[in-house]
Amino acid sequence: MSNPLKELSQKEWCLWGISLFIVTLSNVVAGSIDILTLAATWVGITSLIFAAKGNVWAQILMIVFSILYGVISFRFRYWGEMMTYLGMTLPMAACSTIVWLKNPSGEEQSGVEIQRLKKSQVLILFVLSIVVTGIFYLILRALKTPNMVFSTISVTTSFLAASLTMMRSSYYALGYAANDLVLIVLWSLAAVHNPIYIPVIINFAIFFLNDMYGFISWKKRENLQYAEPQI
Repeated sequence: MSNPLKELSQKEWCLWGISLFIVTLSNVVAGSIDILTLAATWVGITSLIFAAKGNVWAQILMIVFSILYGVISFRFRYWGEMMTYLGMTLPMAACSTIVWLKNPSGEEQSGVEIQRLKKSQVLILFVLSIVVTGIFYLILRALKTPNMVFSTISVTTSFLAASLTMMRSSYYALGYAANDLVLIVLWSLAAVHNPIYIPVIINFAIFFLNDMYGFISWKKRENLQYAEPQI
């Protein structure tokens, strides 16, 4: 487990710093700083920066983020978000930590070794997504969860993102980016009732940008990893 800070490029230091500054400023401007939300956001952004490098510390921080975000979701009665992150994302992040530690990349690159998915794996993932979505939909409906449609979609995108992360696929970042967009809508609906959640919207907008950077970074590493050796 290498020191992730030593692996960051100047561009990544800037991205990390600017992201932290924007989310902190949004909380200050909102006039009511929620320490828990701000802490969760800092942890989440840091996790995404490390994830872009394929560093296992990203998954450890994701476990911490899942706990914090679960508490935040509980306060607004977003049961789907709470159960998704505490009951699914957290244990899958723990599994991803183990998988990433067991699959380091070669000497030429740092971070986890990237895997290109087979058709059979994609099919299994598709089927499992339908099953998980169906189960969570029934649970969310029973709990009378607010904004059912987007809460259910969030479960699907979260499951795909966490699964692709554990499978070491570059497309994990697109899964999280899709989830970010759903959460922007979900917390926008929450902000209609309580403006304190406006900074949360900005937080996930920053998450989206970081996830897109993660996808670009992983695709570059993937292309290098699978490039044919020069003879």
